[in-house]
Amino acid sequence: QVQLVESGGGLVQAGGSLSLSCTASGIIFSIISMGWYRQAPGKQRELVATVTSGGRDKYHDSVKGRFTISRDNDKKMVYLQMNNLKREDTAVYYCVGRRMKDSEFPYWGQGTQVTVSS
Repeated sequence: QVQLVESGGGLVQAGGSLSLSCTASGIIFSIISMGWYRQAPGKQRELVATVTSGGRDKYHDSVKGRFTISRDNDKKMVYLQMNNLKREDTAVYYCVGRRMKDSEFPYWGQGTQVTVSS
């Protein structure tokens, strides 16, 4: 059983920054990859970034150079630093995790709202 809880969402003006945090609890020893999805109204869910237990990270083209994902394995946390935010970044952001046997991400947090205004 795995539980993911996000925090750090809020309202920010275009060009500003926000930092999201996700805390994992439960049986997570088999989790090999964690990441962040986002869901905006009228758009499909988008995988923003992922990071493995070894620290290997990948990013969606739309956020490369602006967002940074990181994790602390000892503290069982994953982070998303978002800089130079754009209005198109407005969405609900979800912390996700998967095991080696999973083709997709079966573990999801409750989501945290990020709203970018201008």
